Amino acid sequence: MTSKDRLELLRSAVAASSQAEVARRVGRSAAAINQVLRGTYAGNPEIILERVAAEYGPDSVNCPVMGEVPLAQCLESRNRPFSATNAMRVRLYKACRQCERRTHATKY
Repeated sequence: MTSKDRLELLRSAVAASSQAEVARRVGRSAAAINQVLRGTYAGNPEIILERVAAEYGPDSVNCPVMGEVPLAQCLESRNRPFSATNAMRVRLYKACRQCERRTHATKY
């Protein structure tokens, strides 16, 4: 899904409910959602648009550890702190740290 597609997804999500509801569901402020919609967001709008795609869109990614997973599950896995609770969690942590989808600002 392109940035334009994600922006349209954001617009339709806001039209279906409200900026406040979309903001709550993606973990951002209503002001940030408004700024992304107007094109005046000072930060990286791709981070918010990725959260919108994970919450409202059909995006999935090919994870080297888990295979094809929804984007929301990918975001959750890559933001988890290290914990050696099981082998899968350790493998995910190592793979997510080197993943091309991980940016310097992936903490949500």
